[in-house]
Amino acid sequence: MKAVELIEKKRNSRKLNKKELTFFVNGFLEGVIPNYQMSAFLMAVTINGFSDQEAKVFTDVLIKSGRQLSFGEKLVDKHSTGGVGDKTTLIIAPIAAALGMKMVKMSGRGLGHTGGTADKLAAIKGMQLILSPAEIKKSLEEIGVCLLQQSADIAPADKLIYQLRDVTATTNSIPLIASSIMSKKVASGSKILVIDIKVGRGAFIKTKKQGLELARLLKKIGRHYRLKVICVLSRMDEPLGINVGNGLEVMEALSFLNGNYDKKLYDLVMELTSQLLKQERKVSYQVACQQIEEVLNNGKALNSFFEIIENQGGEVRNIKISKQTLLINSPKSGFVKKIDAFKIGKLVQQLGAGRLEVNDEISLGVGVVLHKKEGDYIKKGDPLLKVYFDNIKPASKEFLSCYQFSVQKVKEKKVVIAIV
Repeated sequence: MKAVELIEKKRNSRKLNKKELTFFVNGFLEGVIPNYQMSAFLMAVTINGFSDQEAKVFTDVLIKSGRQLSFGEKLVDKHSTGGVGDKTTLIIAPIAAALGMKMVKMSGRGLGHTGGTADKLAAIKGMQLILSPAEIKKSLEEIGVCLLQQSADIAPADKLIYQLRDVTATTNSIPLIASSIMSKKVASGSKILVIDIKVGRGAFIKTKKQGLELARLLKKIGRHYRLKVICVLSRMDEPLGINVGNGLEVMEALSFLNGNYDKKLYDLVMELTSQLLKQERKVSYQVACQQIEEVLNNGKALNSFFEIIENQGGEVRNIKISKQTLLINSPKSGFVKKIDAFKIGKLVQQLGAGRLEVNDEISLGVGVVLHKKEGDYIKKGDPLLKVYFDNIKPASKEFLSCYQFSVQKVKEKKVVIAIV
């Protein structure tokens, strides 16, 4: 069996069997199959897809490339397919802890123009993101939640493939997305999983139809492993919340838990968390929302945030934020009609918040704060957004090109599109 023959087979839209997929993934993991051949394979899959059976087998091979964790707990988990300004994990995890749920949240680095939770957590000085199974178990017993970066021994083949997808324009493949997500979740011992499928300009999934197809595949793979999967399709046309950038998003999460939040971010957090709680406690949506609001209002969720971070060595009062700033004012009066999430994400990536090459170091403190969101009214000359930067001075006109204005009031679009 030769790697080039399997690449050619997939290039020609032919199906690969378990033996062939195992050979290719394990060969890559062992260094026998080089990056350029895996890159060609990933592109062939992105263009021609996988059958459901191929996706299930590929997921299984990724899982079995490393160890599988089990803590004897009914673990809940939440995952996002990647968006701009998506800091929901940083908010949902402490809410889950405050409610007594158990969560081992294993997150990845940023992909392309989208931010990764692992990178955001790295903006907190001292934060340890790789824990041993014994340390994870202790955290579950004492705190209820731990936030991790994908370790070398959990689906290691996925970790290497994930890094390649980031720099080979193969981030939007539905079967590759599904296999990557499910391999990590099954290997980390999750039992209930809510997946936030981002749909729109700033997401890898551009249409509702594609989002529903991904949801179908995720749920099918989940059933194979007896993992309960709920998918929430959410709008990603404009950035989520007001801060975009690693350290800045941690700051917004902290502000949210202090009672200051963007409405659409709040709506999405409530939807995702209530779906977790409904499945874990078998309660109604209304009861779930009431319990979530209670721990937000009484400060328990905020205290859990501090506990989670401090338990993993992080210093909550030492979050990386770039010192150089550029305030950009509105060029006209009117309503903000559109903020292009993809363009904002790319510009923040170019400031250094994301990677252009696999091993790029990123700037944890750069990003933007949006003073106005879609639907807001602004006067000419008033602050529109503030850019935080290190070495790359931003150009105002590039950020202004992300905006469209209207003289008429803009109809608000709900952030949640569908639940499946």
